[in-house]
Amino acid sequence: MIEIDRGPPPWRQVTADLRRRIQAGEWTGRLPSEKSIAQEYGVSVGTVRKALKQLRAEGLIQTERGWGSYVAGSEPPRNT
Repeated sequence: MIEIDRGPPPWRQVTADLRRRIQAGEWTGRLPSEKSIAQEYGVSVGTVRKALKQLRAEGLIQTERGWGSYVAGSEPPRNT
């Protein structure tokens, strides 16, 4: 799926596919861990972090320290 040797840089390819999956409704609520995403795409965790940073900048996801990343508009669980 990710072409390391051709096309846009891997982080841009991961960003584009994650964006597509979020917009298609494949992912709602909490996203898988960075490590899980990296394994799925066959890239490094650093590549995934760069992709998630871009999606945060676009407003598609939000990250809550200690809780992970979520599709924008969904709320992470809170301790009451």
